[in-house]
Amino acid sequence: MKKALLALSVMALGAAAFATTDLNPYEMPPHTPPWSRKPVVSPDVHSANNPAVYKGFDFTIPPVDNVVDFHGDLNAANKDGLVVYVGGNYYFAVTRLIKAFEKEYPQYKGKVFIITIPPGKLLQAIEHYHDTFTIGDMTFTAKPDIYAGGAFGVKKCIKDGFCEASTFTPYVTNTLAIEVYKGNPKHIHSLQDLARKDVKVIMPNPKFEGIARRIEAALEKCGGKKLKDAIFGPHGKAILTEIHHRQTPLAIMEHIADAGVVWHSEVEAQMKQYHNPLEGVPIPAKCNYEAIYAAAEVKGAPHPQAAKDWLHFLKTPAALKVFEFYGFKPYEGKR
Repeated sequence: MKKALLALSVMALGAAAFATTDLNPYEMPPHTPPWSRKPVVSPDVHSANNPAVYKGFDFTIPPVDNVVDFHGDLNAANKDGLVVYVGGNYYFAVTRLIKAFEKEYPQYKGKVFIITIPPGKLLQAIEHYHDTFTIGDMTFTAKPDIYAGGAFGVKKCIKDGFCEASTFTPYVTNTLAIEVYKGNPKHIHSLQDLARKDVKVIMPNPKFEGIARRIEAALEKCGGKKLKDAIFGPHGKAILTEIHHRQTPLAIMEHIADAGVVWHSEVEAQMKQYHNPLEGVPIPAKCNYEAIYAAAEVKGAPHPQAAKDWLHFLKTPAALKVFEFYGFKPYEGKR
């Protein structure tokens, strides 16, 4: 199985960005994350995914100084706001979700801090790293009020003694889709097509991405162990992401890969919100997997009332409207 290097994407972006000697450092290729900053990046144009009220001087310079999975003003959140750890599967919905939350709970305006890295990594931070993160030369602690992700991961947080069982809240569901470049130039129409010799595939890393297990199950459902091993086996063809399957669209747009399996909602976000040159290929229900998204209050939450307010909000029409925009469906099963 091939190892994916985030550096590949960064190097490709860097090469594209600095091939022209007179390039303004703020004028990056249009598909450079954070996509919420299009069409221009400057010291006075802030990311739409940052809910902070006062943003100060913006030193975002992709791909050198660019942090897209930490949203908001941590100081304000720590004081009397809300800190949410949510698996990065809906990083693109953060802006709309927080705005809707602040409308219903105006006391939290500008005081929500959300981290959207993979749910497995977030659980590691809670259980082993004392809620502390290091990015480059910066280290900070963000003690969470809420842990959210797939229902399996949230139940593990409860089982391990870090989340409150009585607060377990499932709220939406999602399914898988194949993401390809706009126009589907490789004519990929099924999971079986991913095994073709002419198709370069990028997949989430099974070591820390829950979605990888779902993809493996879908491949086996559709093409047996042979298809699963062709992609994920010891000699499988998949390029693996290093941190999160948000690398998948970037790899496809940079032509490092031709296709990857992601959540349906991520394809919707790329097309409807970011207008990137990508599209989705549906996976039939008989081969697909339905994921349940859930959240729970973290034990010892610094802001227990805020945590309760967030959990209540996730089931409201206002929150579900945001999720439905990206193709999520309301959870209708038992709690």
